[in-house]
Amino acid sequence: MKARKIPKKPSVSIEDVARESGVSPATVSRVINNTPSVKEENRQRVLAVIKRLKFQPSVYAQRLARGSSNVVGLVVPRYEGVFYSFYVLELIRGIGTMCDVLKLDLLLHLTSAESSFNLRGLGGVIFADIIGNQHHLEYTLEQDIPCVVINNHVENLPLSCISIDNTGGTQEAVNYLVGLGHRRIAHISGDLITQAARQRLEGYKRALKMSSLKVREDYIVKTDYSRGQARAAAHKLLKLNQPPTAITVASDSMALEVMAVATELNKEIPGDFSIIGFDDNPSGLYAPVALTTIRQPLVKMAQDSVKELNKLMTSRPAKITKQVLPCELVVRESCAPLRSR
Repeated sequence: MKARKIPKKPSVSIEDVARESGVSPATVSRVINNTPSVKEENRQRVLAVIKRLKFQPSVYAQRLARGSSNVVGLVVPRYEGVFYSFYVLELIRGIGTMCDVLKLDLLLHLTSAESSFNLRGLGGVIFADIIGNQHHLEYTLEQDIPCVVINNHVENLPLSCISIDNTGGTQEAVNYLVGLGHRRIAHISGDLITQAARQRLEGYKRALKMSSLKVREDYIVKTDYSRGQARAAAHKLLKLNQPPTAITVASDSMALEVMAVATELNKEIPGDFSIIGFDDNPSGLYAPVALTTIRQPLVKMAQDSVKELNKLMTSRPAKITKQVLPCELVVRESCAPLRSR
């Protein structure tokens, strides 16, 4: 027995609304786009028909009527392993989801300082950090294309930005370790070319000073965020004559590599030293010891950036905003009080 096909309900077109309202399709379009030149009598008639017919205007058509595009460009600085990065994947997930909700198309653009940058067809641009490509950002502003910068607090340019409180996050990590009785606390930084890494290092130093603890240069190891350099940093710190009793690390992926080195050196975590990462990468849950970390709201930052850009694209001139989102300490098993050793 064949299943009976249920006929699809025909969609309502702008011509249907115009015919029912007794006006032209152009007048319906002007009502949809809130053009002030429409007579109030016609506007009310069209709005009543739209409601009765449950007409859903095309977002794309609306943007074209306003002379704008619904294509959002996401600019990500290119580096080795970019598509294995928890940070980048979370941004794409959050931005992609919100673009779908707002009926925006997303164009991903990997860039470096030398790469060309084509803005043709873009209604707005989201810059995922500014690393060697500030000239691309300035060019976008010169072309009067709405843009939002994320993961970087930009003070010197008239644009919206959404960043993370990296300084406060690392301060909270260090304060937690100090509260557990630790005094010899080290820091493995990320690549200081990034604002995030610089702020996390600053938060580490600031927290030590606020606790009247000395900032020891031999307890600070600067890396490029790679697991290879994290491994070298772990060997350096753990083989000191007076090794740290706790380590803060600028990313969870590096912290996991430090934990791997500790296992190889027959060190126990948190028995021999405590460790705190930064990111809240889910892989930290599946380490031999669940990783204490600083959770940064990456998906919220990503989704808020799309909302902000959509506002700039549809309500120009729109007021720019500069947001700093708080971090959260997530306590798991990789830290213990000093007195328990």
